[in-house]
Amino acid sequence: MPRKRPGRVRTKNTNRREALKLSTMAPEDYNVRPGEVKSIACPNCRTWRRIMGETVLKIREHCISDKVADGEKHVTCPGSNQVVIIDIDVSHWQARQNRLLRDAMPQENRRAARQFYKPLPAPAAPVARIHAGVTLETARRAYLAHVEECVRCGTGQHCTRGGALAHRYVLVRKEELARRKAHKQSAPAARKALWDQRGGATVETANNQCRPRLDGAVSEYRGPQVPSKPLRVIA
Repeated sequence: MPRKRPGRVRTKNTNRREALKLSTMAPEDYNVRPGEVKSIACPNCRTWRRIMGETVLKIREHCISDKVADGEKHVTCPGSNQVVIIDIDVSHWQARQNRLLRDAMPQENRRAARQFYKPLPAPAAPVARIHAGVTLETARRAYLAHVEECVRCGTGQHCTRGGALAHRYVLVRKEELARRKAHKQSAPAARKALWDQRGGATVETANNQCRPRLDGAVSEYRGPQVPSKPLRVIA
């Protein structure tokens, strides 16, 4: 990439004023970004002018009016050939200007460099194709409600959606019957497994042993100290 040469200073004359230091000016009144043309707002006419030179920087010679081509008189601005000294930290100035530009930008224009788009959600499946969580009663109600609204299904001939609802009702009905049948077959086996786990014949034998107590003692679960008659206290 070719290097941008700064503008040539065609004269060594100055306006004989004290050199203008950028540290004494407002940060928004000059532009010294690296890679860009240096410019400054003339302190006299307040118009943006180019800063010329490599070692000795001076404001480019300009006239007061910008309408010389329209016939106005050419009057040189007193700020022409003003010596400029860059006595600031350009990196800090650039960071501060970038922050100010970002804060002044409207909120709708503050976007990240890379846009992330959320994927569109998939369209919901029709009611006729939903099988998860459908009970026999809900499938029956959905089919009957469609038959009442659909003209074609009311005549005995199913439309596409009505046929799907009818197929779903039949499918749920078969699944419900198969589930009940499997539950009936598995219930005795489950009870038998639980009975074997709890002791089985040992528990049954203990329950059937009803031997009378020969000593007349009370059950060991209560103890002999518990009175068998109500206690009546006379005040």
